[in-house]
Amino acid sequence: MQKIVVVGAGHASGQLLDSLRRGGSDAHITLVGEESWLPYQRPPLSKKFLSGELTVERLAFRPKSFYEKHDIHTRLSCRAVSIDRAAQTVSLANGEALDYELLALTTGGRVRKLTVPGAGLTGVHYLRGIDDALGLQADWQGRDKVCVIGGGFVGLEVAASARRLGKNVTVIEMADRLMGRAVSPAMSGYFLGLHTRNGAHVMCSTGVTELVGTHGRVSGIHLSDGREIPADVVVVGIGVLPNQELAREAGLACDNGIMVDEFARTRDPKIVSAGDCTNHPNSLLGRRLRLESVHNALEQAKSAAASLMGEQLVYAQVPWFWSDQYNSKLQMVGLSQGSDFSVQRGNPEEDKFSLFYYRGNALIAIDSVNCPGDHMAGKKLIAAGISPSPGQAADPGFPLKSLL
Repeated sequence: MQKIVVVGAGHASGQLLDSLRRGGSDAHITLVGEESWLPYQRPPLSKKFLSGELTVERLAFRPKSFYEKHDIHTRLSCRAVSIDRAAQTVSLANGEALDYELLALTTGGRVRKLTVPGAGLTGVHYLRGIDDALGLQADWQGRDKVCVIGGGFVGLEVAASARRLGKNVTVIEMADRLMGRAVSPAMSGYFLGLHTRNGAHVMCSTGVTELVGTHGRVSGIHLSDGREIPADVVVVGIGVLPNQELAREAGLACDNGIMVDEFARTRDPKIVSAGDCTNHPNSLLGRRLRLESVHNALEQAKSAAASLMGEQLVYAQVPWFWSDQYNSKLQMVGLSQGSDFSVQRGNPEEDKFSLFYYRGNALIAIDSVNCPGDHMAGKKLIAAGISPSPGQAADPGFPLKSLL
């Protein structure tokens, strides 16, 4: 019986395992996960799970019975430390060595750590996994002053969750606008207003020079402009790094992620990789990129599973993302960076609008707030290479789906 080892227990591995069994694979499969949890959904961690609206059981990608029914062997709370490609073994931190005929690396990413003095104080949190969220939930009970360092998706989602719980929230962002790497200035401005209206204090163009504490616990933050602000709890969200070290040390090509082809294959024909950890080509966009998104993890995992079964399924899709903050759902399709201009459809003051981004005459991306119809139509339009005119895009009465 063929032996497949899957390293990493996130979205990509959950989908890969499901696709293997659905595709008829009867291989002996072993899943290695560093956390104590079976594959689960991460997006709710900063939103409904953090605010107590969702239980931990609801996060599971598949119930425990799925792994038992499909004879998937699990090694949880166990870290893979090295790969011997010649011997085709994966060594684990507990001293065990797993033989493989085929190997899947779905190692995901890890949070970028704050490096200023005081970053190791009690009360400083990062949010990547269930245990992180549980620790933050417990720590901010009875504490009021929550400071979020980083104005990206996760930081702002945490800020919104904290405000919904009645916390006093400050967001500190080094750049001159929120979510600057992902959205346009206009969309940044909307979310600045959204957080301000909901009672959060947002400080852009502001750096952090030191965290200060009392008896080992954080009590304040020194800012780059010389001010100090109080803090009972600090949540850091300053980016994610790909977990590529295991692959790189095994001699696989890595460059801001594990390098794979359109079939999720590495340079080693026995090893595939999928998810946040990969750097992959996208023929629709005409370039390589690394994406941190559920959609990317799920769809690329399907291609990886196909490759493990000796089939070919090209992964070439238009990227899409989402973020829930307060009562506003941001949905993004395509990548707006490098656009020449944008047009607005709808009214930001009504918390319901979309921005359509063009390069030349071609529609390359749409960012929507509480406009699921625009988002769904946009996914199909961009994938098909169909561009509404700017006038059509700006007219809320024009039916976008009529162009399909």
